[in-house]
Amino acid sequence: MTRDMTKGKPFWLILRFCLPMVFGNILQQFYNLADTAIVGKCIDSNALAAIGETGSVCFLVIGFATGLCTGLSIPVAQAYGAGNMKTMRKYMVNAAYISIIVCILLTAVTVIGCRPLLRLMNTPDDILHDSSVYLTVIFAGLAATILYNLLAGFLRAMGDSTTPLVFLALSSVLNIGLDFAMIMGLHLGVMGAALATVIAQAISAACCLCFMFRRFNVLRFEPDELPMRRNLCGRLCGISLPMAFQFSITAIGSIIMQTAINGFGPEVIASVSTAQKIQNVVGSPMESLGITMATYCGQNLGAKRLDRIRSGLRSSIITSLVYAAASYAFVYFLGRYFVYLFLSVDDPAFDVIMDYAVKYLRISGLFYPVLAVLFVLRNSLQGMGFSLLPMSAGILELSARVAAAFLLVTTLGFTGISLASPAAWVVADVLLISATIWALNTLPKRVSNIQPAKR
Repeated sequence: MTRDMTKGKPFWLILRFCLPMVFGNILQQFYNLADTAIVGKCIDSNALAAIGETGSVCFLVIGFATGLCTGLSIPVAQAYGAGNMKTMRKYMVNAAYISIIVCILLTAVTVIGCRPLLRLMNTPDDILHDSSVYLTVIFAGLAATILYNLLAGFLRAMGDSTTPLVFLALSSVLNIGLDFAMIMGLHLGVMGAALATVIAQAISAACCLCFMFRRFNVLRFEPDELPMRRNLCGRLCGISLPMAFQFSITAIGSIIMQTAINGFGPEVIASVSTAQKIQNVVGSPMESLGITMATYCGQNLGAKRLDRIRSGLRSSIITSLVYAAASYAFVYFLGRYFVYLFLSVDDPAFDVIMDYAVKYLRISGLFYPVLAVLFVLRNSLQGMGFSLLPMSAGILELSARVAAAFLLVTTLGFTGISLASPAAWVVADVLLISATIWALNTLPKRVSNIQPAKR
């Protein structure tokens, strides 16, 4: 069911739209956890470190693809908010063309380049092979990831956040089942974990594609809507590419940090990976609220309801701050118990990894309110059409991570590792808060120029 977010009380609209996405993101994080947990339990801590080592590189590539798909859906949301279904379908078609081109290029570059990049990151020799195998399989399956994220973005643009959840749940169940089959049954090691993820994502994406075109009458395309159009592709790229690069810029900082972490050895790599997996699950509702705001702002911008954008922003920031405070209490008192999911207590490195992981969670968690505001403002600015501002914040975030790698990590050791991401969040928020105030004051002048795309 599609939902018009230009009518009704903003808080309840945002909450109802966000909740399925929260469950969906948590499911996605849990099936990402499944790879790591099953590998750590069924193989050893070196295999756990090998997958953990790939996290920043995966974020670089898959983050780019996710940002691209999210950005491609924003003009779709604006056209839907304006009630122009024909233009909306044209945007969808041209977004698909852009996605195909990017997918081909991205797959070729990443499959060839993943092993040299891992060497450049000073990946320890005892985990280099497994890390390379895992990344190669994941990147070879990028088409499935891009297809699912594009379809989910389209559905959210039309106000439907439930359908993507259903197929993400399917993917989660398949992924966990395939993990056990390929790791424990076929003994394929980390390659099996990667294959399980790719196959599950591909099945989910294919089912989502078939279902949405059968279920939603608004997606009946006419022949004149199918050609590629330069003006629509230009606008789509103008919004989506900065958003994609914003994710990648942030990820480059993570790669630099990972390079610094690699110097501390497999135990620290495994502990940071474990803590970040837990943190990703805890933070997924904040991220979901941010993505919700991109759709909410996009639809209301299309409908020229600027008053609703302001009220929605207030509601979402308050909600995210309350959740952030609760999240910190959760990881502080209960975080250590989740480490047991990833390792066997018989592993020789268990105690070291446990201590480091708990320390990371407790230090980083203090800054969850900063992260919550970052998600809301960054996505809201995208929805309002200010693509370059979030990218600029991403560049500042990158600069902060680089500085942290050279200053905090070298001087404070593991404490510096734990403070690196929070330092980047703080720097990004300084720009995002100022940019949002400026954008809200600028919108009344810009909104009068919003016109439907050419038919």
